Amino acid sequence: MMNVSWTLRRVSLLTTIGILLMSVFGVTPSQGAVPGLDTIRVGIFLNYPGKYTVNTGAATLSSTGGVSVGVRQPAGTERWFAAGAGEQVRFSRDDYKVKLVETADFATALSVFKRVQSASGTGFLFSLWKNGQTVYQVTEGVYATASAASAAQARWKADQELQKLSGGYAPELQGPLHLKGGSYGTEAEAVNAAKAFGNAGVDAYVALNKADGGTLKYTVLVGSAADETALAAVQTKAAAVSSSLQRAADGELYLIKRTDHSITAKADASASMYLIPGNEMKVWVSPAGDDPIKLTERYNRTYRGSFEISVLNDRLAVVNELPFEQYLYSVVGSEMYASWPAEALKAQAVAARTYALYQGFGFQIAHVVDSVLSEAYGGTGAETPATRAAVDATAGEVLLYNGKLIEALFSSNGGGKTSDATEVWGNAVPYLKSVASPADSIAEKGLGYWYRSVLPSGVVGYIQESELTDTGRKNAAGKPIMTVGVSGADVRKIPLVQSNVPAVATAAAGTEVVAVEKTVQSNAMSWVRGPFTSSELLASMKNNITSTVPSSIWSLQVTERGESGRVLAMNVNGTELGVKYPDKFRSALGSLPSTKFTVDETAKIVMSGSSATATRTSNAQPLYVMGADGKAKQLTEPNVFILNGQGDVRTATKEPSFRFTGTGNGHGIGLSQYGAYGLAEQGYDYQYILKYYYKDVEIVKE
Repeated sequence: MMNVSWTLRRVSLLTTIGILLMSVFGVTPSQGAVPGLDTIRVGIFLNYPGKYTVNTGAATLSSTGGVSVGVRQPAGTERWFAAGAGEQVRFSRDDYKVKLVETADFATALSVFKRVQSASGTGFLFSLWKNGQTVYQVTEGVYATASAASAAQARWKADQELQKLSGGYAPELQGPLHLKGGSYGTEAEAVNAAKAFGNAGVDAYVALNKADGGTLKYTVLVGSAADETALAAVQTKAAAVSSSLQRAADGELYLIKRTDHSITAKADASASMYLIPGNEMKVWVSPAGDDPIKLTERYNRTYRGSFEISVLNDRLAVVNELPFEQYLYSVVGSEMYASWPAEALKAQAVAARTYALYQGFGFQIAHVVDSVLSEAYGGTGAETPATRAAVDATAGEVLLYNGKLIEALFSSNGGGKTSDATEVWGNAVPYLKSVASPADSIAEKGLGYWYRSVLPSGVVGYIQESELTDTGRKNAAGKPIMTVGVSGADVRKIPLVQSNVPAVATAAAGTEVVAVEKTVQSNAMSWVRGPFTSSELLASMKNNITSTVPSSIWSLQVTERGESGRVLAMNVNGTELGVKYPDKFRSALGSLPSTKFTVDETAKIVMSGSSATATRTSNAQPLYVMGADGKAKQLTEPNVFILNGQGDVRTATKEPSFRFTGTGNGHGIGLSQYGAYGLAEQGYDYQYILKYYYKDVEIVKE
């Protein structure tokens, strides 16, 4: 469920569902008894086209207590080897790659590796024994087919900077076709055998191998060919060492061990990388002790339980399997502040438990994923004593409607009134009805105010109230004139400090500004977004609307709203803006927090005369104003300030742009997390909260 942070620091809470691909359109499972799970499988990295695609080229696992690595089979898990305390073990797919350089000079290899990184490629920096010395190879890509790798080979060959760094090395294809040497009882014996092939100028790797149900052995895999012709060439060259090499069978279980310098970027420090075949092999990594496992590629998070590494749809799949109730410890802490009242946390625990159970095996090899498409799950770092207590206090409790699990949707903030399911997906659900949610306003508690201010340069933006001093004077329109009281006050696009969005201007101390509007800091209850230009909105609409994308936007109007006030239909340039379902308006219009918004068409100006009214919608229609000298003058300034009869000042613009003001965060269906917080503060318990937001449900314990 979508995660939105309202402070400078990164937080994993106050979440909402962005696009639920397993939504109320799914079939509710029939339940004979109260359902439950002993363990849950959480997809961390999965390639599931059309539903969830979050990929990684490698997975790096470690634990302060060490890990055990084995292979999972229908009959059970076989232990293959162990890694010591804090030792990193890396996994990637044995697939198609482009070798960009091979050199005995580590500095050269490192420079090529860094070039790959700067170009957003998936790079690896390996070392191996070849021609009597250690050489370094940089490869790029995790390609599923030889043709995809060939296309990448052509791109890298045309990269002039790369060619300069590599000394003109001609990129080569590598692939998952290998020849298999003998079997060895120890790794040392296999290393010596691999060196013999390396001395003959052939790439050779030590591998753990188990074929045809036999015992686990060390072996040597020779070559990394992309096709049969290349594999035959490897066999010819390797014949100087052995003439009895056989092609490795497609269904064999093996782990190729490679010396990897990608993480350390040092010649004298490395990690072990294990390449797994693209067959049915499932590597199982479990903690050797009581300490959790860290996954480097997922924000260095640590996790309870174990990990399964496999290949799904030609990409590496990483699944965390752990006890179901322990999974909820993290979900509750990822979805709500642990400092919130216990009853709110309990309500979240029951909703999260029900939601996860409802999904079934929703992601082919996983029940749920760790991202916003399911429930936020941040590993052990999101747990606290309070979140664990909330889960334990409600252990096994789920929400049922007519004896069946409900899809217990929840979002950050209902904006004062939650959605009816029809407002979001056009599909009625009896327990997901619109309800008043005044407790949502607790999101604004303690927040500061901002003034939308006009600088002497004409720039318009927001300045924090604490950085301004009222002069006591007003301008001709009756708006207060204020003085900047700090050195270098940032002028923001919206009333919120966004670390990734630069200020629109900086006002020096002593600068006088006109404050045209006062508003609370943007938050989960009330917010401001934009103004967006036509080109910015067009970029957002691409791939998010079902109608034709216009060449430019000069008009954007709401034409229909639902029961809670959320937008159901809109027109762009007078023509219907088509979306798959109403909640898609959020992503189509610049990732808006909710669909409960109003649009300010900033270039639109309505002028009333004695007998007629005219509407200006764009800069294509010149605007003339009458000056004090009685002469008409064309207005060319970027901003126009209009005073209405009630004394309100509106900022209009010369060029079309669109500003959104709204309430709520997320789709707004079901439990409002801030609403739960507010109700708990008022003394209501978690059962009341849940039954308030989910209509006619019962809370049942397994």
